[in-house]
Amino acid sequence: MVGKSNFHANLPILDGKNWDTWVKQMKVIFIVQEADEQVNTILDPLPANATEQQRTTFREAQKKDNKALFLIHQCVDSKNDEAVAEYFTRVETLTNQMKNCGSTLSEEEMVEKVLRTLTHKFDHIVVTIEQTKDLSEIKMEDLQSTLEVHELKHGERNHGKEDEQALFVKFKKYLLRQNP
Repeated sequence: MVGKSNFHANLPILDGKNWDTWVKQMKVIFIVQEADEQVNTILDPLPANATEQQRTTFREAQKKDNKALFLIHQCVDSKNDEAVAEYFTRVETLTNQMKNCGSTLSEEEMVEKVLRTLTHKFDHIVVTIEQTKDLSEIKMEDLQSTLEVHELKHGERNHGKEDEQALFVKFKKYLLRQNP
């Protein structure tokens, strides 16, 4: 039997085709891991004059929130090569499926969840957005545009490095042929 702090090796993986089954399995996993109440809850910020009891309660809620997020990350097919446009299409599809089940998210909640689930290559742009923008005023379309611009610039830079490396390799081969 798997203990509360251990994770079973065969976690269900959401691959985009098994949504209904995955949701049912994840609900059970969240209950077993005592993280089910955090899935649909957004943590309120801790007040500046919080009591010790409020701080303790907040830390426990944060732990459960992080545990739920960890579980979600472990149970979603990693698509590192997925384009921003494809990711947003997938998010929109999932959001529509949630609406069909009677669950809705506000624009701000969707923006926050997207920012939390982006791959590491977007970490610095996420930090910039969170520090310079009011998340309650960001629209999903604007976020998508910003991330696509970043993706395009990042892709161009990487493509240039690959070309540079290819030219360097060809140059080395040329030198080796000239000087056997």
